[in-house]
Amino acid sequence: MRLLLFFGTNIAVLVVLSFVMRVLGLEQLLAQQGVGMNLTGMLIFAGVIGMAGSFISLAMSKMMAKWSTGAKVIENPTSQTERWLVDTVARQAKAAGIGMPDVAVYDAPEINAFATGMNKNSALVAVSTGLLQQMSADEAEAVLGHEVAHVANGDMVTMALLQGVLNTFVIFLSRVVGMLVDRLVFKTERGYGPGFWVVSIIAQILFGILASMIAMWFSRHREFRADEGGARLAGKAKMIAALQKLKSSYGQSTLPESVEAFGISGRLGSMGKLFLSHPPLDERIEALRSYSPTKVN
Repeated sequence: MRLLLFFGTNIAVLVVLSFVMRVLGLEQLLAQQGVGMNLTGMLIFAGVIGMAGSFISLAMSKMMAKWSTGAKVIENPTSQTERWLVDTVARQAKAAGIGMPDVAVYDAPEINAFATGMNKNSALVAVSTGLLQQMSADEAEAVLGHEVAHVANGDMVTMALLQGVLNTFVIFLSRVVGMLVDRLVFKTERGYGPGFWVVSIIAQILFGILASMIAMWFSRHREFRADEGGARLAGKAKMIAALQKLKSSYGQSTLPESVEAFGISGRLGSMGKLFLSHPPLDERIEALRSYSPTKVN
């Protein structure tokens, strides 16, 4: 269903934008100014490229996460810790109504964990060795609940959906701006002049920054929901304790950018909150204190 939503939403965006352009008569208006542009064709091109890149990234997310972090999936538990990890995730997955994710451990000194995957019934939940060494069983249980909640909420697909829509706008708008400047300023009459390529690249960078701010805002919103999910699956007190423990290594994430947004902890940003994938821990803790979960058994 979420994959259908992914494609349906992107197609709907293309249809709506195309309809709006026709109603406003943008192509005719530009033609009157001597700027001949096939906006519909450009929009379709942007949509295909934007959707394809986002979908491919989603489809490869599980494989790339294991490769980039060196995460080892627990096929047959060989220790009490591995058995506890698998059993805990199995219990939480059943309570959340999703299929059993692969459970993995990756070597990293900081306290962290992540979840990824194209399908909520075939996901991956991985924890760092630092988490296993520094967290109590109750705290680790809450972190696993947080990651299982990400999977149950369909956050990976929803994030890819949003990124696909944003990619479409960035590609489309940057090329429209490039064409306008190329025609009106550089007076290129046919084809694409140097002005189009230079301005398009600059515009794509600027629009990409704005798109990143929107994506990170949504990512921060997801973390609050995943914290609530962890509180339902493991207990509110355990989730708060886990977030408090995270303060000892917060901002030290070594996760690749492709999976960092789905980790329990993120990096500290140098450009302010607008570009953070995770809200400040104090805000997350405060939000949980005022949350009244119904414990899932």
